[in-house]
Amino acid sequence: MARTAVPQGVRDLGSSTPTLRVERALLREGHGLIAGMDEVGRGALAGPVSVGVVVIDHTSRTAPAGIKDSKLLAPEVRRRLTPRIRRWAIDYAVGHASPGEIDVIGIIAALRLAGTRALAALHTTPDVVVLDGNHDWLSQPVIDLTLFDVDSGADRALESASTDKSDWRCPPVHTLIRADRRCASVAAASVLAKCERDGLMEQLAPDFPRYQWESNKGYGSPEHIEALRAHGPSHLHRRSWRLPVADVIADDAVFDDVALNGGFCDEGVRA
Repeated sequence: MARTAVPQGVRDLGSSTPTLRVERALLREGHGLIAGMDEVGRGALAGPVSVGVVVIDHTSRTAPAGIKDSKLLAPEVRRRLTPRIRRWAIDYAVGHASPGEIDVIGIIAALRLAGTRALAALHTTPDVVVLDGNHDWLSQPVIDLTLFDVDSGADRALESASTDKSDWRCPPVHTLIRADRRCASVAAASVLAKCERDGLMEQLAPDFPRYQWESNKGYGSPEHIEALRAHGPSHLHRRSWRLPVADVIADDAVFDDVALNGGFCDEGVRA
């Protein structure tokens, strides 16, 4: 599906506080349900990549005070905002793609997989999606399984990545650079995704104490990288990441069922 532009007159909108100006312009064009989407965990060394979605409609009032791009908020602020966002949104969900799936299909296809799972978990069907950035990774073509020479475990990941539902169709996607700082629905989606992914990493941290995931959430902090070099990667690390994960693996990585499942829920879930 071709990428489409945001409505005329709002392309260059910039604001330190996200608003519903873009979403309301889309509503005026006749769209009934607007979904804001954003991803977190794209650059992490371990754990899933996660995509949040928040849906609004013409009845939606101004977003709860304090909503911003999740990267600009302290953890305690994000946690306080989460229940307010859930009450404000018409619908919401978070989807994940596991580290093993990222290794098999690549990060862009994994983003699409996580986003598809998030949309499938909604109780509503959005008419249009506002996606942060200038690249539409959500509605890319279905993966051609014949291009891959993989084992049975990876086959399952590819089949899931190709489509969770054979008749599923992605809504039209409007990309907008810095949408997470401009659009309230996108900023809210980033907060939900960040809180959910951080919570998963904190739950896993006690089982992998050497990597200090409770503080770095799987990202490449100095302590995390040092632990990788000292102890090697766990099955929850993205072993295809050339640096600094792959360079500490002595043997070829084997993508088995454990790596593919990764201890994460690989379905979309209500946040």
